[in-house]
Amino acid sequence: MKNNPTSAEIDNLFANTDPCTVWTKADGILGRINPGYDTTQIKTVFNDVMSLFRGEYPGYHSIKTLYHDKPHTLEVFLCAVRLMHGVHISGTRLTDEEMTKIMIAALLHDIGYSQQDGEEGGTGAQYTQTHVKRGISFMRHYVVERHLPLSFVTSLEPMMSGTDPALNFFQIDFPDERTRLLGQIVATADLTGQMADRTYLEKLLFLYLEFKEADFGNYQNIYDLLRQTKSFYGITREKLDGAFGGMYVKLSYHFKDVMGVENNYYLESIEKNIAYLEKVIALDEAEYLSMLKRGGIVEKSQAIAGYR
Repeated sequence: MKNNPTSAEIDNLFANTDPCTVWTKADGILGRINPGYDTTQIKTVFNDVMSLFRGEYPGYHSIKTLYHDKPHTLEVFLCAVRLMHGVHISGTRLTDEEMTKIMIAALLHDIGYSQQDGEEGGTGAQYTQTHVKRGISFMRHYVVERHLPLSFVTSLEPMMSGTDPALNFFQIDFPDERTRLLGQIVATADLTGQMADRTYLEKLLFLYLEFKEADFGNYQNIYDLLRQTKSFYGITREKLDGAFGGMYVKLSYHFKDVMGVENNYYLESIEKNIAYLEKVIALDEAEYLSMLKRGGIVEKSQAIAGYR
């Protein structure tokens, strides 16, 4: 009988900044779903996306967005793998092809922030409102370049569109209900993966800088964005429970199988972040930054923007 996970083991669930570590975690989970799953194809996609972030992918510069960065993509990817494991063992069996599509969509969902040769200006954040469409355009070319099945495009396009907050999920044209299910898994992983991040609240300062560069939103300052994040979480829960089919509850199946407990550590981490956020925004604007101490993010954002 397994002992309850230690706090260090729980913290390690969200320590996902190193690509090699994340791939090892994901590979182990894929083996639990299907020991015979051939990882060759998805490992190539994973490596290509990491090379994009490093600026080593032909025709592209390194991805410079501060919030939608490599750790964000790694968190979403690993959350998607954990979620599809939970979905699978809960009784909704996923085929190898479906798993591959989910992982590709998760890896490419924010690739539209990347800048091609000739797009050197800004950080890529200026594409905030068009990054999903840009990512889909990249995906279409990528499928051909990497000789992936052309039939993947029909599924991947709506699955990636499901991560666009500007779109009504119910109005996305999925080819069938099964593909809609895959889209719900990807969209759920995008939201839960980023909001469960231990540095989520600090990284909101980076998100504010991205929005400012994109001239997006009506936030007066970072304090205003933090205040509005509380209501954003309410909207997020409505999406997770409604349009995304309550898929996040399947994460408990994953943790039961892997760690021996039925906790949904993603939801618990999100709720801890939101509870702490309430303490942060209860402070005066001159004091709230003292509450955000992780990762040196406050100092870095201040150096970039020159605000307090």
